[in-house]
Amino acid sequence: MADFVQSLVEMGFAKDKAEKAVEVTGNRGVEPAMEWILQNMDTDQPGTSKATSETPSDTGVSNDSKMDEGAGENADSEASVRSYKCEDCGKLFKDVEAVEFHAAKTNHSNFSESTEEKKPLSPEEKAEQMKVLEEKLKVKRKEREEREKRDDLEREKSRVAMGKELAEAKRRLQDQEMKEIAEARRREKLEDRLARERVKAQIEADKLARKAKLAQQDGSTPPTLPTPPPTPVVAATESAVSPKKDYKETKLQLRLPNGKTLIQTFGVSEPLAAVRLYIELNRDDGGQGTFNLMTSFPRKVYIGDEYDMPLEALGLVPSAVLMVTKSA
Repeated sequence: MADFVQSLVEMGFAKDKAEKAVEVTGNRGVEPAMEWILQNMDTDQPGTSKATSETPSDTGVSNDSKMDEGAGENADSEASVRSYKCEDCGKLFKDVEAVEFHAAKTNHSNFSESTEEKKPLSPEEKAEQMKVLEEKLKVKRKEREEREKRDDLEREKSRVAMGKELAEAKRRLQDQEMKEIAEARRREKLEDRLARERVKAQIEADKLARKAKLAQQDGSTPPTLPTPPPTPVVAATESAVSPKKDYKETKLQLRLPNGKTLIQTFGVSEPLAAVRLYIELNRDDGGQGTFNLMTSFPRKVYIGDEYDMPLEALGLVPSAVLMVTKSA
């Protein structure tokens, strides 16, 4: 607060006016105090002070007594201290407090008593001082506006950069999830094709076996049984490239009736009932009541004791897609 008051005093404002301005503006700085003083110029002008005078009638002393005493006091009054002068910069100060403010502000230390009276500013000087103060206010306002613009720009840059980082992280996560889904579908298709080939081979073997049995009953030459079909190269390659792993977790996609999908990781030893409980706690499609879980390919609806079986035993490792359907 002392620095603000001293700055205002050096600008030409009276000390009491400066102190009041700083106090009224909540000690928020020189600029608010200057604005307050400019808005309240109808009271005391900067650089002026109230003068007090006494008349002989006020003191109760006769003119003759005053004249007698004046002769002896003229010499003292001529040598009385009327101001204090800073020898470092040449400025005059009205009282000791102003000197202390100036010394604290400028680190000046050479002061002397002076009989020169610090005269108040003339109307022209006051007008010029007001003009200088207004220019300073304009400069300070402009600096503050530029500083606020820079701060706003930096905040906007930070917000944009953070948004880009979040978008990039979300994109990477989505790409990873899509890769995992595509890999799971590829494995499902491969397993389904191998299962169909095994079923087809078994059907052909059963047909030949029935024909051979009929031929034996008729006494004709039985047909030659075909050589069992070799294991598909794709299956062998898949087995060689991707040996069975000891998975600890499985990633499940849980598709709700409204088309939304919940993705969650479970331990392979957790029962299917844990998946049902997770769905009940996290679904937001408005569904209520009991529901079933099923796989679409191969089609399998889980019922009864299967909900107590671990996910690994149900073939839902390392990933799987489960459909949520309404109970019949």
